[in-house]
Amino acid sequence: MIERYALPEMMAVWDERVRVALWVKIEIEAVRARVALGEVPADVLERIEDRATISIERMKEIEQETHHDVIAFLQALGEEIGEKDALHVHVGMTSSDILDTTIGVQIGRSGHLILEKLEELRSAVREKALEHKLTPIVGRTHGVHAEPTTLGLKFAYWWDELTRVRTAVGLAVLDAAVGKLSGAVGTYAELAPEVERHVCEALGVRPTAISSQIVARDRHARYLSSLALLGSVMARQALEIRLLARTETSEILEGFAKKQKGSSAMPHKRNPIKCEQICGLARVLRANAHAAMENIELWHERDISHSSVERIILPDSSILTHYLLDRFTRVVRTLDIRPDRMGENIRSSGGLVFSGGVLTALVRGGMSRDEAYDRVQRAAMAARERGVEFRKTLEEDEVVMGALGSGRIERIMSLETHTQHVDEIFERLGIEGEEAA
Repeated sequence: MIERYALPEMMAVWDERVRVALWVKIEIEAVRARVALGEVPADVLERIEDRATISIERMKEIEQETHHDVIAFLQALGEEIGEKDALHVHVGMTSSDILDTTIGVQIGRSGHLILEKLEELRSAVREKALEHKLTPIVGRTHGVHAEPTTLGLKFAYWWDELTRVRTAVGLAVLDAAVGKLSGAVGTYAELAPEVERHVCEALGVRPTAISSQIVARDRHARYLSSLALLGSVMARQALEIRLLARTETSEILEGFAKKQKGSSAMPHKRNPIKCEQICGLARVLRANAHAAMENIELWHERDISHSSVERIILPDSSILTHYLLDRFTRVVRTLDIRPDRMGENIRSSGGLVFSGGVLTALVRGGMSRDEAYDRVQRAAMAARERGVEFRKTLEEDEVVMGALGSGRIERIMSLETHTQHVDEIFERLGIEGEEAA
């Protein structure tokens, strides 16, 4: 991933030096386990631990000749620890034993960082939900005014989405943060299962219950799919901000720094560039998830068609998700929220947003739904065409007035009707009690 879309703590997880250091640790821990089993003298382990350093430059030189990164690693390691002790390294193991176990560790570490950032985003969204619990805003369906709702309910909806996706990511990380040291086709023919258990415990991952030459790639596909899901949830929420930031709406805008510039040509512009970036980069996460699905299909106990793809998609999706979470959390915390403009937009329809309540009241009063719908629709269309208040055209219909009366219409056309159950919804979500829990 390019540095523009990366944070240092996640970049470190996927750094080449960290990866090679994990390879060294796996080899050392495997020797340690074999010492415990009585297969290797203890002094061999001591010497290997003292000398096990790797020159990545030397590894790359050897790889130019071998065209195999793990063999290059083993040769470079052997040069450091000595030919005699190198005989006890990588015994009974295949390349994927260290490659897949390392990936499991990296996914586990990445998942921890991603879930931490996700909690920060959930907290920021929760704060906005509580702050604007009863702030009226018009709801829109098909992009058109529907009925009033509250901004707090919008944010609570976001929080609920993020809560569900947190579960999905957590389970996917748990499933993918695994290792294996089961040999060439997963039978432990040359290496006891005890060695695998020890190595995985030392590295903080679980051993797979079964493997072929590799860890099954549905695990990695699930991980990347969960990141794509998280990216899509953030993109949906960022898109909502973009829509509410349009000039004609102007209800919520991205925060704007003192020296920030909106356009090279038009100094008045405040473009929602951060939210646009989130929507755009979420597409990369979805594309990588698709590639991970393709990686599930391998020949027999494995081929190598997945390997080159994973070198890109696993680090890139992990790094990018982490960055987007940080980016979107900053956006949410610095939103320019304009309740006055929200009120203006509700009132701009002249009361048409209350048509559903009038329809329901007429039906509850005994009028057939078809007749009630026709009368309310006629009044609504007349109000729009004449540019008058909806209530005025309703009052011109004697049948409607006879059924409802002006007092009833007054109650129907109140925002309180649409906020009366907000407390119950918040309680059902558990959003207010989460901090204490």
